[in-house]
Amino acid sequence: MNEQILLARAYLSRVAEPPAPALAELVAQVGPVEAAARVLDGRVDEPVARETGARREVHRPAADLDAAAAAGARLVVPEHPEWPAEAFAAFDAAGSAQVAPPLALWVRGPGRLDELCGHAVAVVGARAATSYGAHVAAELGSGLADRGCTVVSGAAIGIDGAAHRGALGVDGATVAVLACGVDRVYPASHELLLERIAASGLVVSEYPPGGVPGRHRFLVRNRLIAGLAVGTVVVEAGLRSGAQRTASDALSLGRAVMAVPGPVTSAMSVGCHRLVRDGALLVTRSDEVLEAVAPIGAHLADPPDPERGRPTDGLDAPAALVHDALPARGARDTRWLALESGMPIGAVRVALVGLERRGLVEHCEGRWRRRVVEAG
Repeated sequence: MNEQILLARAYLSRVAEPPAPALAELVAQVGPVEAAARVLDGRVDEPVARETGARREVHRPAADLDAAAAAGARLVVPEHPEWPAEAFAAFDAAGSAQVAPPLALWVRGPGRLDELCGHAVAVVGARAATSYGAHVAAELGSGLADRGCTVVSGAAIGIDGAAHRGALGVDGATVAVLACGVDRVYPASHELLLERIAASGLVVSEYPPGGVPGRHRFLVRNRLIAGLAVGTVVVEAGLRSGAQRTASDALSLGRAVMAVPGPVTSAMSVGCHRLVRDGALLVTRSDEVLEAVAPIGAHLADPPDPERGRPTDGLDAPAALVHDALPARGARDTRWLALESGMPIGAVRVALVGLERRGLVEHCEGRWRRRVVEAG
Protein backbone atom coordinates (compact mmCIF):
# COMPACT_ATOMS: atom_id res chain seq x y z
CA MET A 1 0.00 0.00 0.00
CA ASN A 2 1.38 3.40 -1.01
CA GLU A 3 2.39 5.16 2.22
CA GLN A 4 1.65 8.63 0.89
CA ILE A 5 -1.91 7.64 0.03
CA LEU A 6 -2.38 5.98 3.40
CA LEU A 7 -1.12 9.06 5.28
CA ALA A 8 -3.26 11.36 3.14
CA ARG A 9 -6.41 9.31 3.73
CA ALA A 10 -5.68 9.13 7.46
CA TYR A 11 -5.36 12.92 7.60
CA LEU A 12 -8.56 13.47 5.62
CA SER A 13 -10.37 10.96 7.86
CA ARG A 14 -9.68 13.20 10.84
CA VAL A 15 -9.98 16.61 9.25
CA ALA A 16 -13.59 16.33 8.02
CA GLU A 17 -16.76 15.35 9.87
CA PRO A 18 -18.64 12.75 7.80
CA PRO A 19 -20.40 12.86 5.53
CA ALA A 20 -18.21 15.32 3.64
CA PRO A 21 -19.54 15.36 0.07
CA ALA A 22 -17.50 18.36 -1.09
CA LEU A 23 -14.25 16.85 0.18
CA ALA A 24 -15.14 13.48 -1.33
CA GLU A 25 -15.67 15.19 -4.68
CA LEU A 26 -12.29 16.95 -4.43
CA VAL A 27 -10.55 13.65 -3.67
CA ALA A 28 -12.26 12.04 -6.65
CA GLN A 29 -11.00 14.85 -8.89
CA VAL A 30 -7.38 15.30 -7.79
CA GLY A 31 -6.59 12.20 -5.69
CA PRO A 32 -6.09 11.89 -1.91
CA VAL A 33 -2.48 13.12 -1.76
CA GLU A 34 -3.12 16.36 -3.63
CA ALA A 35 -6.45 16.88 -1.84
CA ALA A 36 -4.74 16.50 1.56
CA ALA A 37 -2.05 19.00 0.58
CA ARG A 38 -4.63 21.55 -0.55
CA VAL A 39 -6.70 21.15 2.61
CA LEU A 40 -3.64 21.52 4.84
CA ASP A 41 -2.57 24.68 3.02
CA GLY A 42 -6.09 26.10 2.86
CA ARG A 43 -6.11 26.09 -0.96
CA VAL A 44 -9.68 24.87 -1.34
CA ASP A 45 -12.99 26.33 -2.40
CA GLU A 46 -15.68 27.41 0.03
CA PRO A 47 -17.67 24.12 0.26
CA VAL A 48 -14.52 22.13 1.09
CA ALA A 49 -13.34 24.86 3.47
CA ARG A 50 -16.61 24.61 5.40
CA GLU A 51 -16.07 20.87 5.86
CA THR A 52 -12.38 21.06 6.78
CA GLY A 53 -11.61 24.52 8.15
CA ALA A 54 -12.07 23.74 11.83
CA ARG A 55 -9.56 20.86 11.86
CA ARG A 56 -7.28 21.36 8.89
CA GLU A 57 -4.31 22.12 11.14
CA VAL A 58 -4.78 18.90 13.12
CA HIS A 59 -2.19 17.01 11.10
CA ARG A 60 -1.40 13.70 12.83
CA PRO A 61 -1.87 10.89 10.30
CA ALA A 62 1.19 8.90 11.40
CA ALA A 63 0.10 9.06 15.04
CA ASP A 64 -3.40 7.89 14.10
CA LEU A 65 -2.03 4.95 12.13
CA ASP A 66 0.21 4.01 15.07
CA ALA A 67 -2.73 4.28 17.51
CA ALA A 68 -4.80 2.05 15.24
CA ALA A 69 -2.02 -0.53 15.02
CA ALA A 70 -1.69 -0.53 18.80
CA ALA A 71 -5.41 -1.36 19.04
CA GLY A 72 -5.09 -4.14 16.46
CA ALA A 73 -6.75 -2.05 13.75
CA ARG A 74 -5.81 -0.88 10.27
CA LEU A 75 -6.91 1.72 7.75
CA VAL A 76 -8.67 0.43 4.64
CA VAL A 77 -8.77 2.89 1.75
CA PRO A 78 -10.34 2.89 -1.74
CA GLU A 79 -6.93 2.27 -3.31
CA HIS A 80 -6.57 -1.01 -1.40
CA PRO A 81 -7.87 -4.39 -2.72
CA GLU A 82 -9.82 -4.88 0.52
CA TRP A 83 -12.01 -1.86 -0.20
CA PRO A 84 -15.58 -2.98 -1.09
CA ALA A 85 -15.59 -1.04 -4.35
CA GLU A 86 -18.56 -2.86 -5.87
CA ALA A 87 -20.80 -2.33 -2.86
CA PHE A 88 -19.71 1.28 -2.33
CA ALA A 89 -20.32 2.24 -5.97
CA ALA A 90 -23.91 2.81 -4.82
CA PHE A 91 -22.79 5.87 -2.84
CA ASP A 92 -21.70 7.67 -5.99
CA ALA A 93 -24.79 6.54 -7.87
CA ALA A 94 -27.10 7.88 -5.12
CA GLY A 95 -26.03 11.48 -5.78
CA SER A 96 -27.07 12.56 -2.29
CA ALA A 97 -25.03 14.52 0.25
CA GLN A 98 -26.67 12.49 3.04
CA VAL A 99 -25.15 9.29 1.67
CA ALA A 100 -21.77 10.59 0.54
CA PRO A 101 -19.09 7.86 0.38
CA PRO A 102 -16.61 7.39 3.23
CA LEU A 103 -13.07 8.65 2.63
CA ALA A 104 -11.55 5.68 4.45
CA LEU A 105 -12.52 3.07 7.02
CA TRP A 106 -10.73 2.03 10.20
CA VAL A 107 -11.26 -1.69 10.77
CA ARG A 108 -10.37 -4.08 13.57
CA GLY A 109 -10.52 -7.83 13.13
CA PRO A 110 -9.28 -10.66 10.90
CA GLY A 111 -12.02 -10.49 8.27
CA ARG A 112 -11.61 -8.91 4.83
CA LEU A 113 -14.07 -6.08 4.35
CA ASP A 114 -14.68 -6.75 0.66
CA GLU A 115 -15.35 -10.44 1.21
CA LEU A 116 -17.61 -10.00 4.22
CA CYS A 117 -19.88 -7.41 2.63
CA GLY A 118 -20.26 -9.32 -0.62
CA HIS A 119 -23.05 -11.39 0.94
CA ALA A 120 -24.15 -9.36 3.96
CA VAL A 121 -27.53 -8.46 5.44
CA ALA A 122 -28.06 -5.63 7.92
CA VAL A 123 -30.31 -6.34 10.90
CA VAL A 124 -31.21 -3.19 12.84
CA GLY A 125 -33.80 -1.92 15.26
CA ALA A 126 -34.70 -0.27 18.51
CA ARG A 127 -32.43 0.01 21.52
CA ALA A 128 -35.46 -0.33 23.81
CA ALA A 129 -36.29 -3.68 22.23
CA THR A 130 -39.02 -5.92 23.55
CA SER A 131 -38.34 -9.56 24.38
CA TYR A 132 -40.18 -10.43 21.16
CA GLY A 133 -37.95 -8.16 19.10
CA ALA A 134 -34.74 -9.44 20.69
CA HIS A 135 -35.81 -13.03 20.08
CA VAL A 136 -36.63 -12.38 16.41
CA ALA A 137 -33.36 -10.49 15.86
CA ALA A 138 -31.33 -13.32 17.37
CA GLU A 139 -33.17 -15.88 15.24
CA LEU A 140 -32.57 -13.84 12.10
CA GLY A 141 -28.90 -13.35 13.00
CA SER A 142 -28.30 -17.05 13.58
CA GLY A 143 -30.38 -18.15 10.59
CA LEU A 144 -28.62 -15.80 8.17
CA ALA A 145 -25.13 -16.53 9.51
CA ASP A 146 -25.79 -20.27 9.43
CA ARG A 147 -26.43 -19.94 5.69
CA GLY A 148 -23.19 -18.09 5.03
CA CYS A 149 -24.41 -14.49 5.25
CA THR A 150 -22.55 -11.78 7.15
CA VAL A 151 -24.75 -10.02 9.70
CA VAL A 152 -24.11 -6.26 9.80
CA SER A 153 -25.39 -4.04 12.61
CA GLY A 154 -24.42 -1.19 14.91
CA ALA A 155 -23.51 -3.01 18.15
CA ALA A 156 -26.12 -1.00 20.06
CA ILE A 157 -28.12 -2.32 22.99
CA GLY A 158 -31.33 -4.07 21.94
CA ILE A 159 -31.92 -5.37 18.42
CA ASP A 160 -28.36 -4.77 17.20
CA GLY A 161 -26.76 -6.71 20.02
CA ALA A 162 -29.23 -9.57 19.67
CA ALA A 163 -28.49 -9.87 15.93
CA HIS A 164 -24.73 -9.93 16.53
CA ARG A 165 -25.09 -12.56 19.27
CA GLY A 166 -27.29 -14.70 17.05
CA ALA A 167 -24.59 -14.77 14.38
CA LEU A 168 -21.82 -15.45 16.88
CA GLY A 169 -23.89 -18.26 18.41
CA VAL A 170 -23.51 -20.31 15.22
CA ASP A 171 -19.89 -19.23 14.67
CA GLY A 172 -21.01 -16.98 11.82
CA ALA A 173 -19.52 -13.76 10.47
CA THR A 174 -20.71 -10.42 11.79
CA VAL A 175 -19.64 -6.79 11.33
CA ALA A 176 -20.22 -4.00 13.85
CA VAL A 177 -20.21 -0.42 12.51
CA LEU A 178 -19.44 2.10 15.26
CA ALA A 179 -20.12 5.81 15.67
CA CYS A 180 -16.75 6.27 17.41
CA GLY A 181 -13.16 5.11 17.01
CA VAL A 182 -12.61 1.36 16.76
CA ASP A 183 -10.30 1.61 19.78
CA ARG A 184 -13.22 2.70 21.96
CA VAL A 185 -15.90 0.54 23.55
CA TYR A 186 -19.42 1.88 23.11
CA PRO A 187 -21.73 1.05 24.69
CA ALA A 188 -19.55 0.03 27.64
CA SER A 189 -21.84 -2.88 28.45
CA HIS A 190 -20.96 -4.43 25.08
CA GLU A 191 -17.22 -4.65 25.71
CA LEU A 192 -17.19 -8.46 25.59
CA LEU A 193 -19.50 -8.52 22.58
CA LEU A 194 -17.24 -6.16 20.61
CA GLU A 195 -14.21 -8.24 21.53
CA ARG A 196 -15.95 -11.37 20.23
CA ILE A 197 -16.86 -9.61 17.00
CA ALA A 198 -13.31 -8.29 16.55
CA ALA A 199 -11.91 -11.77 17.16
CA SER A 200 -13.74 -13.38 14.23
CA GLY A 201 -15.34 -10.65 12.09
CA LEU A 202 -14.82 -6.90 11.89
CA VAL A 203 -15.41 -3.75 13.92
CA VAL A 204 -15.62 -0.81 11.49
CA SER A 205 -15.70 2.99 11.74
CA GLU A 206 -14.96 5.99 9.57
CA TYR A 207 -13.89 7.93 12.68
CA PRO A 208 -10.17 7.89 13.55
CA PRO A 209 -8.77 6.37 16.76
CA GLY A 210 -9.98 8.17 19.83
CA GLY A 211 -13.11 9.46 18.11
CA VAL A 212 -15.92 9.88 20.62
CA PRO A 213 -19.55 8.88 19.98
CA GLY A 214 -21.97 11.71 19.25
CA ARG A 215 -25.69 11.77 18.62
CA HIS A 216 -25.32 12.92 15.01
CA ARG A 217 -22.61 10.33 14.38
CA PHE A 218 -25.01 7.47 15.04
CA LEU A 219 -27.29 8.72 12.27
CA VAL A 220 -24.38 9.33 9.90
CA ARG A 221 -22.85 5.87 10.39
CA ASN A 222 -26.19 4.24 9.50
CA ARG A 223 -25.49 4.85 5.81
CA LEU A 224 -22.44 2.60 6.17
CA ILE A 225 -24.53 -0.17 7.72
CA ALA A 226 -26.89 0.07 4.76
CA GLY A 227 -24.03 0.33 2.25
CA LEU A 228 -22.12 -2.69 3.51
CA ALA A 229 -25.17 -4.95 3.11
CA VAL A 230 -27.22 -6.08 0.13
CA GLY A 231 -30.39 -5.64 2.16
CA THR A 232 -31.58 -4.20 5.46
CA VAL A 233 -34.06 -5.78 7.87
CA VAL A 234 -35.74 -3.57 10.48
CA VAL A 235 -36.96 -5.71 13.39
CA GLU A 236 -38.41 -3.06 15.71
CA ALA A 237 -38.47 0.72 15.34
CA GLY A 238 -40.40 3.78 16.35
CA LEU A 239 -41.69 6.24 13.77
CA ARG A 240 -38.61 8.44 14.32
CA SER A 241 -35.56 6.31 14.94
CA GLY A 242 -32.07 5.45 13.80
CA ALA A 243 -33.39 2.23 12.27
CA GLN A 244 -35.77 4.26 10.11
CA ARG A 245 -32.79 6.35 8.99
CA THR A 246 -30.91 3.17 8.05
CA ALA A 247 -33.90 2.01 6.01
CA SER A 248 -34.07 5.40 4.28
CA ASP A 249 -30.35 5.26 3.45
CA ALA A 250 -30.76 1.70 2.15
CA LEU A 251 -33.49 2.89 -0.22
CA SER A 252 -31.27 5.74 -1.41
CA LEU A 253 -28.54 3.20 -2.16
CA GLY A 254 -30.89 0.94 -4.07
CA ARG A 255 -30.81 -1.80 -1.43
CA ALA A 256 -33.67 -4.11 -0.44
CA VAL A 257 -35.57 -2.96 2.65
CA MET A 258 -37.48 -5.46 4.80
CA ALA A 259 -39.43 -5.14 8.03
CA VAL A 260 -40.63 -7.59 10.67
CA PRO A 261 -44.25 -7.13 11.80
CA GLY A 262 -45.18 -6.93 15.46
CA PRO A 263 -48.24 -6.38 17.62
CA VAL A 264 -50.32 -3.45 16.41
CA THR A 265 -50.42 -2.26 20.02
CA SER A 266 -46.61 -2.08 20.33
CA ALA A 267 -44.96 1.32 19.96
CA MET A 268 -41.77 -0.52 19.00
CA SER A 269 -43.41 -1.93 15.86
CA VAL A 270 -45.06 1.25 14.58
CA GLY A 271 -42.05 2.08 12.43
CA CYS A 272 -41.94 -1.41 10.93
CA HIS A 273 -45.61 -1.28 10.03
CA ARG A 274 -45.14 2.12 8.40
CA LEU A 275 -42.24 0.76 6.36
CA VAL A 276 -44.42 -2.10 5.13
CA ARG A 277 -47.22 0.31 4.21
CA ASP A 278 -44.66 2.36 2.28
CA GLY A 279 -43.43 -0.64 0.30
CA ALA A 280 -40.92 -2.53 2.44
CA LEU A 281 -41.06 -6.31 2.17
CA LEU A 282 -42.66 -8.02 5.17
CA VAL A 283 -40.45 -10.84 6.47
CA THR A 284 -40.79 -13.17 9.43
CA ARG A 285 -37.83 -15.55 9.14
CA SER A 286 -34.36 -15.82 7.67
CA ASP A 287 -35.51 -17.90 4.69
CA GLU A 288 -37.71 -15.02 3.55
CA VAL A 289 -34.84 -12.56 3.95
CA LEU A 290 -32.53 -14.76 1.89
CA GLU A 291 -35.19 -15.11 -0.80
CA ALA A 292 -35.32 -11.30 -1.06
CA VAL A 293 -31.57 -10.67 -1.32
CA ALA A 294 -30.28 -13.80 -3.08
CA PRO A 295 -29.99 -14.13 -6.86
CA ILE A 296 -33.29 -14.83 -8.60
CA GLY A 297 -34.29 -18.45 -8.10
CA ALA A 298 -31.93 -19.10 -5.21
CA HIS A 299 -32.96 -19.60 -1.56
CA LEU A 300 -36.69 -19.79 -2.33
CA ALA A 301 -38.57 -19.92 0.98
CA ASP A 302 -41.08 -22.71 1.51
CA PRO A 303 -44.50 -21.38 2.54
CA PRO A 304 -45.48 -22.31 6.09
CA ASP A 305 -48.07 -25.11 6.31
CA PRO A 306 -50.59 -24.27 9.05
CA GLU A 307 -52.19 -27.72 8.77
CA ARG A 308 -49.01 -29.77 9.14
CA GLY A 309 -48.98 -32.18 12.04
CA ARG A 310 -52.65 -31.78 13.06
CA PRO A 311 -53.75 -34.98 14.92
CA THR A 312 -57.07 -35.12 13.06
CA ASP A 313 -55.48 -35.09 9.59
CA GLY A 314 -56.86 -37.89 7.43
CA LEU A 315 -60.12 -38.49 9.31
CA ASP A 316 -63.07 -39.40 7.13
CA ALA A 317 -66.20 -37.26 7.30
CA PRO A 318 -68.15 -39.35 9.90
CA ALA A 319 -65.15 -39.60 12.24
CA ALA A 320 -64.50 -35.86 11.93
CA LEU A 321 -68.14 -35.05 12.75
CA VAL A 322 -68.09 -37.27 15.85
CA HIS A 323 -64.75 -35.88 17.01
CA ASP A 324 -66.00 -32.31 16.55
CA ALA A 325 -69.15 -33.17 18.54
CA LEU A 326 -67.12 -34.12 21.61
CA PRO A 327 -66.71 -31.17 23.99
CA ALA A 328 -63.23 -29.92 24.81
CA ARG A 329 -63.81 -31.05 28.41
CA GLY A 330 -66.07 -33.67 29.89
CA ALA A 331 -67.42 -36.97 28.54
CA ARG A 332 -70.60 -37.80 26.58
CA ASP A 333 -72.49 -41.02 25.82
CA THR A 334 -73.13 -42.42 22.35
CA ARG A 335 -76.77 -41.20 22.20
CA TRP A 336 -75.72 -37.62 22.95
CA LEU A 337 -73.02 -37.77 20.27
CA ALA A 338 -75.53 -39.05 17.73
CA LEU A 339 -77.86 -36.13 18.42
CA GLU A 340 -74.99 -33.57 18.36
CA SER A 341 -73.35 -34.89 15.19
CA GLY A 342 -76.59 -35.65 13.36
CA MET A 343 -75.37 -39.19 12.61
CA PRO A 344 -77.10 -42.57 13.18
CA ILE A 345 -76.04 -44.22 16.42
CA GLY A 346 -74.52 -47.17 14.55
CA ALA A 347 -72.33 -44.88 12.47
CA VAL A 348 -71.28 -43.04 15.64
CA ARG A 349 -70.17 -46.32 17.24
CA VAL A 350 -68.09 -47.23 14.16
CA ALA A 351 -66.51 -43.77 14.13
CA LEU A 352 -65.66 -44.00 17.84
CA VAL A 353 -63.85 -47.30 17.33
CA GLY A 354 -61.67 -45.72 14.65
CA LEU A 355 -61.02 -42.62 16.77
CA GLU A 356 -60.03 -44.80 19.72
CA ARG A 357 -57.55 -46.72 17.58
CA ARG A 358 -55.91 -43.46 16.58
CA GLY A 359 -55.70 -42.41 20.21
CA LEU A 360 -58.00 -39.43 19.75
CA VAL A 361 -60.74 -40.55 22.16
CA GLU A 362 -61.03 -42.81 25.18
CA HIS A 363 -63.90 -44.73 26.82
CA CYS A 364 -64.61 -43.92 30.43
CA GLU A 365 -67.49 -45.38 32.49
CA GLY A 366 -69.86 -45.72 29.55
CA ARG A 367 -68.98 -42.36 28.03
CA TRP A 368 -66.49 -40.99 25.55
CA ARG A 369 -64.12 -38.09 25.84
CA ARG A 370 -61.35 -36.50 23.82
CA ARG A 371 -57.73 -37.28 24.43
CA VAL A 372 -55.17 -34.48 24.32
CA VAL A 373 -52.74 -35.35 21.49
CA GLU A 374 -49.67 -33.25 20.69
CA ALA A 375 -49.32 -32.09 17.09
CA GLY A 376 -46.66 -33.91 15.07
